Amino acid sequence: MKAIVLKSPGGTENLVYTTLPVPEIADGEVLVQVKAISINPIDVKTRSGKGLTAKFQGLDPVILGWDISGVVTASRSPLLKEGDEVFGMVNFPGHGQAYAEYVAAPADQLALKPAGLSHEAAAAATLAALTALQALNSAGIKKGDKVLIHAAAGGVGHFAVQIAKYMGAYVIGTASAANRDFVLGLGADEHFDYKAAPFEDHYRNLDLVLDSMGGEYIDRSLLTLREEGTIISLPTGLREAVGEKAAAQNKKGYFIVVASSGKDMQQLAELIAQGFIRPEVSQVFSFEEMKQAHQQLETGSARGKVVVKV
Repeated sequence: MKAIVLKSPGGTENLVYTTLPVPEIADGEVLVQVKAISINPIDVKTRSGKGLTAKFQGLDPVILGWDISGVVTASRSPLLKEGDEVFGMVNFPGHGQAYAEYVAAPADQLALKPAGLSHEAAAAATLAALTALQALNSAGIKKGDKVLIHAAAGGVGHFAVQIAKYMGAYVIGTASAANRDFVLGLGADEHFDYKAAPFEDHYRNLDLVLDSMGGEYIDRSLLTLREEGTIISLPTGLREAVGEKAAAQNKKGYFIVVASSGKDMQQLAELIAQGFIRPEVSQVFSFEEMKQAHQQLETGSARGKVVVKV
């Protein structure tokens, strides 16, 4: 099978095209013929030597990627059968090995792809959508809560806007002026142009902030929360800072890492099928253009998700 291995941490030139044996599957797993792969910031970070690089030391070969959509070609699980069209985030935060024509995946980490949804759109609705869903579920949103979502036009953000709205929240999304109509079209009640003015000067007494930025955004976001309000931070390496800074202001701060979950994927599949969520795919690259897909994501300007078609 065709695959892309990471020769060593570094630039995109270290993504090397090769041929490997089709993986064997164990009990509880299925073999998926991959049709589309979603690219995430964690892919880029790990490729460059950050992210999950330390977890992969000693592995050979190292194959990046976690988000797939495809067709089951063999099954050793009662949950899925040959011919099922599935999507999901595989083995995160472990070795997903998604940059390949075939992936061995635990069946309980996948869900049936909604009928009528392209493989490209399905692949987009995996890690980013799971992150948004798990973060908002952990916050215990109530109907009417005021929620501020940073980078609302991005991968996680555009799903978070839609899911928070589905949960009954009043949603404020930060994004550039160019993405105003897109963010409002997702269902946000307000768009705030983060380039025009400091958001913390405009909002107070919010119930929840979903922070995908980190750094100074944590301190600035805390200013917008009511007492006992919650900030959930997604960037890695900030676990302690969020909780301590929030507690000092009588607020709550959490750091979460998304985890593979077929149950949550099934919930996302239902929300997509019912029209509550629509994945936004900004650009589709071919498998041979994986390096360009990484470079596009590194610009930080992608709306929604970047996807690779296999």
